[in-house]
Amino acid sequence: MRPTVLCFSGLDPSGGAGLQADIEAIGQSGAHAAIACTALTIQNSQQVFGFEATSKDLLLAQANAVVNDLPIKVVKSGMLGTTDNIAALAEFLRAHPDFQYVLDPVLVANSGGSLGNQATLVKAFVELIPLATILTPNTVELRALTGCEDLDQATQKLFEMGAKAVLVKGGHEDTPTYIRNALYINGDIISETKCPRLEGEYHGSGCSLASFIAGRLAQGDQIKNAVHHAETWLFGVLKRAEIPVEGGQRIPKRF
Repeated sequence: MRPTVLCFSGLDPSGGAGLQADIEAIGQSGAHAAIACTALTIQNSQQVFGFEATSKDLLLAQANAVVNDLPIKVVKSGMLGTTDNIAALAEFLRAHPDFQYVLDPVLVANSGGSLGNQATLVKAFVELIPLATILTPNTVELRALTGCEDLDQATQKLFEMGAKAVLVKGGHEDTPTYIRNALYINGDIISETKCPRLEGEYHGSGCSLASFIAGRLAQGDQIKNAVHHAETWLFGVLKRAEIPVEGGQRIPKRF
């Protein structure tokens, strides 16, 4: 069977982000996706209206049901929603130290909707950071996690907090013609990429990128190669994105 990525993520009824994005991106990477659902959200492709988080016990029961059934190589997390769920994931990861772990520190939806209490989530994420093989924050999340406005200082602060590798995604920065991503390992910049900034906003791009990285890691790629493959794939996916509402966020076409 294909190597498996176990995703801790929320249900997005629109199918643009969350666990559906994880499943599609991991499938496209060549791996298999298993899901431990963290929350049921109320959202469409343009806006988050609310959510109800899974209990810690139910979340762990989902994960433990598949851990001896499937060839899990990597864990990936997106929306966790509550500090209890963050604690549950940390407990699960410590029980399975051989799994690699991709941490996408989701705090708010791209539309700006809340996916949990940001202040309490930021404090709780401190427990997960040292457990991660790689973190994939956008610059808004990076500043929130570290309290630093300067991106270089913020990135180094993550390494002081125990990070091993960080992919800083620059889509929220004021660079009208391009987006710059930078990969750091053990505090040193390993690579940076610049791609043309495409028109519009995208629903689920961050989920898709992190999940594709996880899928490539599950198949044995080193971090740098996994990130390279994921960035190349994502750019094509976004170029083909579909527009459900004129002038609104686009949904990546992952197939």
